Amino acid sequence: MRLVIHQNYEKASLWAANYIAGKIISKKKNKPFILGLPTGSSPLGIYSELIKMYKDGKVSFKNVRTFNMDEYVGLSKDHPQSYHYFMFENFFNHIDINRKHIHILDGMTKDAEKECKQYEKAINAEGGIDFFLGGMGSDGHIAFNEPGSSLVSRTRIKTLTEETKRDNARFFDGDILKVPGTALTVGVGTVMDAREVMIIVNGRNKARALRAVVEEGINHMWTLSCLQMHPKATIVCDEEAAEKLSEETIHYFKNMEKGIIC
Repeated sequence: MRLVIHQNYEKASLWAANYIAGKIISKKKNKPFILGLPTGSSPLGIYSELIKMYKDGKVSFKNVRTFNMDEYVGLSKDHPQSYHYFMFENFFNHIDINRKHIHILDGMTKDAEKECKQYEKAINAEGGIDFFLGGMGSDGHIAFNEPGSSLVSRTRIKTLTEETKRDNARFFDGDILKVPGTALTVGVGTVMDAREVMIIVNGRNKARALRAVVEEGINHMWTLSCLQMHPKATIVCDEEAAEKLSEETIHYFKNMEKGIIC
């Protein structure tokens, strides 16, 4: 696992966006770049930087195909708090991606099990995810794989914890009762199958979870700790999120970025 610590969220987002753009540009022109994407507040800075790069002519998304991590059950595509709406408002409407190449789980499906199985098949049909970008919940979860989720889980329907609903209530007028109780989500195993994974983490409210994910063992109560088993995983964070890491851990990873440690 690689941990990249930046002074603040803005610098972390810019670094991550440049890294992702570089991956897209380096992909062979005759092969699509398969990109997994998250929602929530954490990736907004990255999306903003990628949009700037596109408008400046530095990167194109014509050869990119995307798979989003999750979607609330019971919210239509045009609902302001659906993840479908979020992605188009904050990213897809501002770049040159082919709409046919955008994949988002259908929260209004009448057959959740079938929808999830078809999503996995669609990913496999593309040859798997090249690069999965994600965020981390304050309890260390990835996508909607709440604490206790299987580390080999696949795309499925999940009940959301009270902590997750509290975290997301800010998007629903601060009312936890308005937050849907279930969601469709890719599994931990789905994310781990990606050839490369990057997680953006920011803020003091994520510091305890980041310490558990980086410094403690692999544990299904902190589902993002699965990254310890991934051959090419990077966590990009700001200094606030890194506050509870030991001095030895911070020193190690900062020296790694300087090329002192291989």
